[in-house]
Amino acid sequence: MKPVTTTSTDVDVVLPCLDEAEALPWVLGRIPAGWRALVVDNGSTDGSPDIARALGATVVHEPRRGFGAACHAGLAAATGDIVCFCDCDASLDPALLEPFVREVRDGAADLVLGRRRPQGRGAWPAHARAGNLALARMLRRRTGLRLHDLGPLRAARREALLALDLTDRRSGYPLQMVVRAADAGWRISEHDVPYRPRTGVSKVTGTWRGTWQAVRDMSRVLAEAPADREAVR
Repeated sequence: MKPVTTTSTDVDVVLPCLDEAEALPWVLGRIPAGWRALVVDNGSTDGSPDIARALGATVVHEPRRGFGAACHAGLAAATGDIVCFCDCDASLDPALLEPFVREVRDGAADLVLGRRRPQGRGAWPAHARAGNLALARMLRRRTGLRLHDLGPLRAARREALLALDLTDRRSGYPLQMVVRAADAGWRISEHDVPYRPRTGVSKVTGTWRGTWQAVRDMSRVLAEAPADREAVR
């Protein structure tokens, strides 16, 4: 397989990773040419960091467990003007981020999100879908945004993301990004993306316990008072 391009780029793709050895070759093989893949290892024991490195990705180590901790470590390590986020389990195709990046680069939106559309049985368990729907409704009441999903596929400018001062380091990180972006007056758009059955075992939404923990984390984020900060564009 052709290694991921690691030369200078204005787009970084953050890929939080915990034991994704089986999925990494496909995911990294789908990174658009000229973009840099940042695989953030969150304590893997299956050799994921070595596989990612061998395939040309930049590996960032984040010992503190948590989806948000891994995502934010990747954001902190990024140097590109635009930063994308994508799960590392082969449920989402990072190549789908190309129009997202164009939309941000052209100034049509400040944050672009992927609305997951399940492809095949088992792609998105019913309990996870129900939890996501409930949170989307709560988000609408909190911010007025008419979004349908809080999925991980997204793109925005790095400096603007850092200025949001995100603090959640668990499952609430993606939601906190959207809430604070809305508070700051960002233009947020959403586009349908195919969502495939993941490769390997889910650490969060594949179980009732994981889904409940994610919903609880995100509910805390929604309870935050609107931030008093200037719009970041």
